[in-house]
Amino acid sequence: MTETILIVDDEPAILNTLSGVLSDEGYQVLTAGGGGAALDLLQRESPAVVLLDIWMPDLDGLETLQRIKRIRPQQTVVVMSGHGSIETAVRATKLGAYDYIEKPLSSDKVLLVLAHAITEQQLADENRHLRAAIDERFEILGTSPAIQRLRDQIAVAGPSLSRVLISGENGTGKELAARAIHQQSPRRNRPFIEINCAAIPESLIESELFGYEKGAFTGAVEQKKGRLELANGGTLFLDEIGDMSLPTQAKMLRVLEEREFQRVGGPKTHRMDARIIAASNKSLSDEIQRGRFREDLFYRLNVIPLTVPSLRERKEDIPVLARHFLERFGREQGTATKRLAEDAAAAMISYGWPGNVRELKNYIERLVIMVPGDVITSSSMLPLGSPAAIGPASTSLDGPVRPLKQARAQFEHDHILRALETHRWNISRTAEALGVERSHLHRKIKELGIHGKPTEEQLPLVD
Repeated sequence: MTETILIVDDEPAILNTLSGVLSDEGYQVLTAGGGGAALDLLQRESPAVVLLDIWMPDLDGLETLQRIKRIRPQQTVVVMSGHGSIETAVRATKLGAYDYIEKPLSSDKVLLVLAHAITEQQLADENRHLRAAIDERFEILGTSPAIQRLRDQIAVAGPSLSRVLISGENGTGKELAARAIHQQSPRRNRPFIEINCAAIPESLIESELFGYEKGAFTGAVEQKKGRLELANGGTLFLDEIGDMSLPTQAKMLRVLEEREFQRVGGPKTHRMDARIIAASNKSLSDEIQRGRFREDLFYRLNVIPLTVPSLRERKEDIPVLARHFLERFGREQGTATKRLAEDAAAAMISYGWPGNVRELKNYIERLVIMVPGDVITSSSMLPLGSPAAIGPASTSLDGPVRPLKQARAQFEHDHILRALETHRWNISRTAEALGVERSHLHRKIKELGIHGKPTEEQLPLVD
């Protein structure tokens, strides 16, 4: 895409010369003989960069710069002046100018500054788009009283720098709550660093948290910063802190008390400047009673307690979340957004969702991929209750509990049957998709009594 440059100068010779140079370099060029004309042009055009002279008779460059920034804060402006002074350059920079060029102009200098300005503008635009995408991805959706209470609590907790302890079942969105707190804090433009205490082995958790020095242990071939150090100035999110070992809890308590730490294998003390947000799907009070969590650490973390409601406590939000995920996965799959019929929404509302929002999200993604047509109805939707196809009675919280062996057999039966239908009963492709040998798949089909006659459309082309 050819970038457009707006040149603003009251000297026709400079306008002509710069226009010729920039046109030769492939830029689209607009010109204005004064500040007023430039402001009028900016109502209709969106140049990548404005080259703005400082000394002009009708409206000087600094006043023009101020007005440009009022109507278009993100506009990149490079100022030019033949009466240069440090004071003018400093003032222009404070008003938002990207750079300052002294006259007489050098073509090479102008082209270099423009190239750098356009590159930075493109990076800034990309960064804004990425931030917007991240904000959308981590948005807390819903209108239920339970979720509105959570939003209100986040709005109060966010601007403070106090520690927050978030509780809630798996899949409810504790990380979303933590990110929302960070976004509403004074540290929103600083790093948000997370560590899942349940996912990292006990032998590695300290080096991940505190970092390590070269040679601290076998395999430490270079120095590495830990999550605490990476979160400096921002927020450190300790997810599933209830799974942190007692020795690491003791070291974490010391960090919170003294606000300093040492890398593994290093004598140097580092200051800790990160806001701590912790989360757990366990009752930490129960863990304290069982001797698995330190009471003093709990009180250090539990300055502002928040609870993320389960999906069962906010069932009225299920259609809102479902439609959001339908739009999102439709975009990602490059397909038209499917519509959720009322009977399908009612079926989803009646289900218990033991996996909460995470289960709903995964289920909607399967619907986008597996269900043909533009409308999802109760008759066309996949059975609720498992990643494959277990019926609702087998896993719903309101249904009877089935023996584990029977539930496992049903899971395998339905999962293999759906895989066969997906691959048009091609045994080789189905076995490859399931990650098993053909002989094993044949044995399972016979053992589980899988029957199903493929239609003409399902008949394998090659086996």
